[in-house]
Amino acid sequence: MRYEESKVEGRNPVIEAFRSGKTVDKLFVLDGCQDGPVKTILREAKKQETTIYYVAKERLDQMSQTHHHQGVIAICAAYTYAEVEDILEAARAKGEDPFIILLDGIEDPHNLGAILRTANLAGAHGIIIPKNRAVGLTPTVAKVSAGAINYTPVARVTNIAATIESLKKEGIWFACADMGGELMYRLNLKGPMGLVIGNEGSGVSRLVKEKCDYIASIPMKGDIDSLNASVAAGVLAYEIVRQRL
Repeated sequence: MRYEESKVEGRNPVIEAFRSGKTVDKLFVLDGCQDGPVKTILREAKKQETTIYYVAKERLDQMSQTHHHQGVIAICAAYTYAEVEDILEAARAKGEDPFIILLDGIEDPHNLGAILRTANLAGAHGIIIPKNRAVGLTPTVAKVSAGAINYTPVARVTNIAATIESLKKEGIWFACADMGGELMYRLNLKGPMGLVIGNEGSGVSRLVKEKCDYIASIPMKGDIDSLNASVAAGVLAYEIVRQRL
């Protein structure tokens, strides 16, 4: 189901956005504003575990398209999120070993959109992203995904490391992309797999890397030191595809 708007402004529209069940990614509130309607909005935001930013009026004025923000602007997901269980169910429905791509802090919507597109074509059953410090399902992501957003479920979790721990109990093994790892061709990437791709600048966080069973590196022959995150995801995803064939 698509949501037509990604930015909701004004007190009543924002309250309605929460109460109608829209997924609100981020809430921007005028710093120091504590009246009744704003308290109601903050209560709804905390229930939904929305990330809240307290900002100056100038920031809200810059963001505003309507110029009637009344001290609150909500950024809604362009598309609905799935649950992690939906991704596992998609694998079961196809009678396949789960193949999940987990993104540890991807911030560029073009990267997320491109990874969604690759995930769909490589037969991944879904993508898992963190709620904080990462891009969500924005209209740009939808556009770059070339329609894949309609078919490949994306789940959002509070903690990627904890999610890996819980998915290990389902028998899934995890490989993360890192230049210091074992050459990907030498790893056994068959069976139920989770592929972890890190942030564009800092890579996979230490805590998440420690949870992974394999550290996989991509052979590189050129003069620069790393691949774009979405390209790295594609290369590793298709090594998993190759080994499954």
